[in-house]
Amino acid sequence: MKSGNTVALAGSCALGTWTAFGALTMVVVSRDGAPLFADGDLLTWSVAHRPEVAVAFARGVTATGTGGVPFALAALAGLIVGRTMRQRALAVTLCLACLGTGQALRYVVMTLVARPRPPWPEWDTHASGWAFPSGHTTTAALTAGLLIIAVRIRGPRGSTLLALIIGGWGALVGLSRAYLGVHWFTDIVGGWLFALGWLGVCLCAVAFWLPARWTPEATKATDTERGAKGAMRTTRGRTDPAREQ
Repeated sequence: MKSGNTVALAGSCALGTWTAFGALTMVVVSRDGAPLFADGDLLTWSVAHRPEVAVAFARGVTATGTGGVPFALAALAGLIVGRTMRQRALAVTLCLACLGTGQALRYVVMTLVARPRPPWPEWDTHASGWAFPSGHTTTAALTAGLLIIAVRIRGPRGSTLLALIIGGWGALVGLSRAYLGVHWFTDIVGGWLFALGWLGVCLCAVAFWLPARWTPEATKATDTERGAKGAMRTTRGRTDPAREQ
């Protein structure tokens, strides 16, 4: 995909998801943070379906959506995208900046909205701060998005399956927060929308400002040229059987 197409696609994604996020935020604020849609029913269902094994699994999944794990995975995404040491250093910096600034912006929105969490007796894990949008969900979705973009850019064999696995992890982190009772489901939806919107903004900015020689198309073209030159050298190095005769 050309740089201009990437900018247009990323910009459209950002505009659409930010619009949806803004609409959901206004509904949450207008209701003073009260449960929306099926929030109450889903919380009631999760409380009634918490066997020990499922709770342990959910706690393990939710733990990967905070702390050093997301930043390590974001750095990995940068390493995958870059080919040279310089490219990798820049890509890692950009991925970490995307994740870090996204978390900061999410915190500002959370503080302004100040939505209460579900009742404390329904919790089955530790939580702090306000509810909307979910921090674990936003962080995991941003991290998963960065990894998926990196994997799809490099296009190794099995990249589609790998992208689905990464996306599944990002979604599970968010769902685990609702299952453990520390977030309303609309907090999770808000986190997904926020993450997609911010990823779109970051991808649009990078595609617009990144030097053309560092784009995936330019890198692949360079690799192709190198392969062609190597093949020519190999061909020249071979002895022509006709001449030997």
